[in-house]
Amino acid sequence: QVQLVESGGGLVQAGGSLRLSCAASGIIVSINTMGWYRQAPGKQRELVATITSGGSTNYADSVKDRFTISRDNAKNTVYLQIYNLKPEDTAVYYCKATKSRDYWGQGTQVTVSS
Repeated sequence: QVQLVESGGGLVQAGGSLRLSCAASGIIVSINTMGWYRQAPGKQRELVATITSGGSTNYADSVKDRFTISRDNAKNTVYLQIYNLKPEDTAVYYCKATKSRDYWGQGTQVTVSS
């Protein structure tokens, strides 16, 4: 049974930083593609960043240079480091694992005040 548990969200001021965590069980993050997505109110869920089993990363253009995806294989956890937060980053952030099918976490809320 695959479980993804996100944490680390919160209310921050513009310009601040956050590190989101996605703790995985039932799936090995180092050998599967992991990703972060976000969904703002009234908008569709969108890709933020992915990391493949080989360590290749991919980012949405809107977050390049401010977001960094990484993983800790020993902790079986994927991270999303966010710098210079902007109000438009406000959204629920979801972790996704792809292993024959997609698995999603419950999400963590990030709210950025101006």
